[in-house]
Amino acid sequence: MRLLIDAGNTRIKWRLVKGSNEQPVVVDQGAVDLVDQESLASLAGRLSDVERVAVSVVAGEPQRKRLSEVLALLTPAPVVYHWAEAERAGLRNAYDDPSKMGADRWHAMYGAWSTYRQGVAIVDAGSAVTVDYVDGAGQHLGGFILPGLQMMFRSLKTDAARIGFEPNQVLDRSPGRSTGECVNHGLAWLSAGIVAKIQEDVDRFSIKDVLVTGGDAERLVGLGLGGMIVPDLVLQGLARIDGEESAV
Repeated sequence: MRLLIDAGNTRIKWRLVKGSNEQPVVVDQGAVDLVDQESLASLAGRLSDVERVAVSVVAGEPQRKRLSEVLALLTPAPVVYHWAEAERAGLRNAYDDPSKMGADRWHAMYGAWSTYRQGVAIVDAGSAVTVDYVDGAGQHLGGFILPGLQMMFRSLKTDAARIGFEPNQVLDRSPGRSTGECVNHGLAWLSAGIVAKIQEDVDRFSIKDVLVTGGDAERLVGLGLGGMIVPDLVLQGLARIDGEESAV
């Protein structure tokens, strides 16, 4: 059995899988807040059969080290961190220096590419919004990194203190008639602009599929993004890469 971990900027998703590397069976899964890594201790009784731990991490180095410490207390199984790569199984990274790419972006791309093997756009609407395009030959065309919804809410709260409002994840893009509406409708308006640009790029690059993941995936789809929501896309890619590596 393997333990897969996707350690993002604010949340840690975990998944226990067994069976073949090609078609792993999910045994259990869950998520905890990054700042509450100790709550992973609840897994202790379920890790006796774990032979390997695979991790995709974008959290900072102090959080990564703390995660390693917590995992060492939970299981003697080896912990393997998987990072972005220049190429794998026909998927080629556009970065000159792949080590500068967040591991979650590469793992999400590989999860998409290994499933579809055709042009695909990957939109991860998390703490930050990342957009990556892959053409039909597996060439990563590049992408974008944008502030996520919660990040924009926090920015307005802290950097514009006189703007008093309560965050509300509405989809209404009509002009606001109060400060709260102006902020909430304004962020929906801004997000709709992102959606429109993604759709333009998808058409321009002749991309067939759009996969959306992350905590705000439903919001972007609700604003008109024509895509399929795949909540576990990073874990899918991580599972495939780790399976390939462990089979060598």
